[in-house]
Amino acid sequence: MFQPFAIEQYMSENEHAVKYHFAESGVHPLTFKQLFELAEVDTQSLFATLIDYPQVNGLHSLREKIANMYIGATADNVLVTIGASEANTLVAATILQPDDNMIRFRPTYEQLSGNAINLGFEVRTVEMIESEGWALDTDSLKQATDKDTRIIHVVNPNNPTGRILADKDRQALVASADSVGAWIVADEVYAGTELDSDTPTRSFWGEYERVIVVNSMSKAFGLPGLRLGWLIAPTGVVEECWRRHEYTSIAATMFSMKLADYALAETAREKLRARARRLIRRGFNTLTTALNSHPGVFSVVPPQASAMSFPKFDLPIGSDELASRLLNEEDVLVIPGTKFGIENHLRFSSALLEDHLQSGLSRFNRLITKVIAEY
Repeated sequence: MFQPFAIEQYMSENEHAVKYHFAESGVHPLTFKQLFELAEVDTQSLFATLIDYPQVNGLHSLREKIANMYIGATADNVLVTIGASEANTLVAATILQPDDNMIRFRPTYEQLSGNAINLGFEVRTVEMIESEGWALDTDSLKQATDKDTRIIHVVNPNNPTGRILADKDRQALVASADSVGAWIVADEVYAGTELDSDTPTRSFWGEYERVIVVNSMSKAFGLPGLRLGWLIAPTGVVEECWRRHEYTSIAATMFSMKLADYALAETAREKLRARARRLIRRGFNTLTTALNSHPGVFSVVPPQASAMSFPKFDLPIGSDELASRLLNEEDVLVIPGTKFGIENHLRFSSALLEDHLQSGLSRFNRLITKVIAEY
């Protein structure tokens, strides 16, 4: 039976009419004008481009720029996709074979595992430990891994918690994969959004021979509307995914590839990441101040990266009802924790323009005060 993608269904049904959109997981997006100025886009050259099919696996210059972000990678290790979502879909269809299982960590973004479930594969869940700062339960990981484990999927930095894997957790993950020859599929879309460092989170690429990395222009770069992502993999896997890519989408658009090519030039790339970090750091401080105005109600493990956090709340209603009331009574959209399989949490994005964030948080606080008074 088909399993809908709960988070994205919730978003697509609610996000476009809402006034205060705190459910998105990336930084506030740029306008085309801002991107053109920041990346010094040669508009004369861009506008002279034929609106034709682009190179199907990605423009060579774009794949070279992407490869340069991963030590030891070349353009042949890169496949450009329609966002990270297509990359995940291609990986599930390419890597998983009959009788395989895959492991995911929870809470996490469950698109790859949802694809696996809909293809008929067993998905095993290993819970992360909130009381230990959302660390991996490495003992449970060892127990879940067996000879049929084909993929261990990790989002690092994590969505929705913003947790960056500690070295011991990375080592345990690699050891579990290596013990059975499984693939590590590492979603690294939040690398470059760190709160306490200007150095992007270390990639899994090169740490183990069976690694596939997924990334995109959406989160750290603030360009979700380009709908452009990529996967990094050994050349044989890239070839196999490429063949499936020709069925799913043929190619990303010429316009998106051209703009991504400008945005991923080293100078522009670092400007975009610096912008993201400014929004993230200021926004989380603003959110924390708002949550602290309700003593004893909210607690949150501070994210180490990403545009969002995953606050826990102590209220007499669950996360679905709280999210529904925020939407219907205050025009504020957040993601209830149940969409990640965890109750009494909200995923809250705060890497937004300050005035907008402050205005929405005022409404958020008004509803929380009302709920407290009702009980």
